[in-house]
Amino acid sequence: MATTTCTRFTDEYQLYEELGKGAFSVVRRCVKLCTGQEYAAKIINTKKLSARDHQKLEREARICRLLKHPNIVRLHDSISEEGFHYLLFDLVTGGELFEDIVAREYYSEADASHCIQQILEAVLHCHQMGVVHRDLKPENLLLASKCKNAAVKLADFGLAIEVQGDQQAWFGFAGTPGYLSPEVLRKEAYGKPVDIWACGVILYILLVGYPPFWDEDQHKLYQQIKAGAYDFPSPEWDTVTPEAKNLINQMLTINPAKRITAQEALKHPWVCQRSTVASMMHRQETVECLKKFNARRKLKGAILTTMLVSRNFSVGRQTTAPATVSAAAAAAAAAAGTTAGLVEQAAKSLLNKKADVKKRKSSSTVQYMPQSNSTKNSIVTSPKGNTSSPALEPQTTVIHNPVDGIKESSDSSNTTIEDEDVKARKQEIIKITEQLIEAVNNGDFEAYAKICDPGLTSFEPEALGNLVEGMDFHRFYFENLLSKNSKPIHTTILNPHVHLIGEDAACIAYIRLTQFVDAQGRPRSSQSEETRVWHRRDSKWQTVHFHCSGAPAAPLQ
Repeated sequence: MATTTCTRFTDEYQLYEELGKGAFSVVRRCVKLCTGQEYAAKIINTKKLSARDHQKLEREARICRLLKHPNIVRLHDSISEEGFHYLLFDLVTGGELFEDIVAREYYSEADASHCIQQILEAVLHCHQMGVVHRDLKPENLLLASKCKNAAVKLADFGLAIEVQGDQQAWFGFAGTPGYLSPEVLRKEAYGKPVDIWACGVILYILLVGYPPFWDEDQHKLYQQIKAGAYDFPSPEWDTVTPEAKNLINQMLTINPAKRITAQEALKHPWVCQRSTVASMMHRQETVECLKKFNARRKLKGAILTTMLVSRNFSVGRQTTAPATVSAAAAAAAAAAGTTAGLVEQAAKSLLNKKADVKKRKSSSTVQYMPQSNSTKNSIVTSPKGNTSSPALEPQTTVIHNPVDGIKESSDSSNTTIEDEDVKARKQEIIKITEQLIEAVNNGDFEAYAKICDPGLTSFEPEALGNLVEGMDFHRFYFENLLSKNSKPIHTTILNPHVHLIGEDAACIAYIRLTQFVDAQGRPRSSQSEETRVWHRRDSKWQTVHFHCSGAPAAPLQ
């Protein structure tokens, strides 16, 4: 990579809006002045990089320059200036493949075949060029545009390595947990077959909407993977053709020497003869499961990749933002700067939990009610006379287990009971979350802003999958919608889980059920799954990041 300082980027390109952000880098749309061509500029602050980080940056740029394929996000230029390095990539505007699938009216096995074919074409090109991606996962599978049948693009080569032929060696422990191959987990020599294993996991998810390997205990998850312990359970797999299952079996072969290659997989009948082999039946259950899968993985994604490589790479890997405009991929550094570490730790403690939370109805008033096992899926309703709030004021109900009860360590079978101090601190987080939601329901932006960090980052339905930073986006809804809403609103926080991260940080996840009356006087409800990261500064709690899936939390009428 050239190290000579110049002003070529500044002279030849115009920068526009931000598309994603990390602690040491930012992705912005840019336009080449002489041609009008748009690109995604990944701008790395080189003043903050260590020597190892510089090496990784050079490796990423070198690898990306090698790869020129219609199914790979292409690097067009690499420019060094004083204090900054610019990587200019394709501007891909179609978002994530998995998010597009759940928005389709029709999705079949044949569509899954077409998706995996494009992914395999990209992987084959990488392998032919001596590159192993090492981090194949849904977050790195993007669409070129929002047009129908837009090309799938493989992105983010930050963990990619160069190999000679079919070389097998120990290149370090890197990847994302559910997509790691057995040989990596056993810390054995590995090579190109690790990408095929990840393709097998992706194909499994494409067909049924959930992964082949899963356990809330990461150690048990790794044991499953090393044993190749997956199956095709009824009824969802009963409608999948034997040929599709056969391809998955060949991809998820434990012995990498016997695992199918990208070239062989592309010649598999289910891929190359899909019009006659793959089923055309619409897979509605797959779409529904994929929606839940997408919601669960949003915060996890690239953050966990960062944690996995931390033993071999410096912290700069996390702070190097994604090489594309994918907002979901930008979640790797969703809370940039001082909050990046908090989001990472929150993801580690929170997202090992299963998120298969059953939907429940709301209760009627503000009441803290411990939830026993026998009433876990029932409703807690209190008499209306118990409320101290005026009838038309917004209300929040919290329904949960007694401050999470007994916890089991993810790396031990020993259980520990939380002490009173921990319980009190968790209760404090639940209370401050309740206050924030009350401010939203009241349309009180001033109260809301006091509880939020000015650099608050968020993913929410209203932002259409984009990462939002700062308060202006939220101010718009307060000034134009929430403040004008005089209808009564009642919010129920279902089964909150709080994870304390040191003395001054915490993460809370919960189901938020909002009841309201629309403009026509009809009762309505909306539900969202939310995660909030809190940080205490000068004895004051502020939310620094939140992630919301499902329907918009605020009533839109």
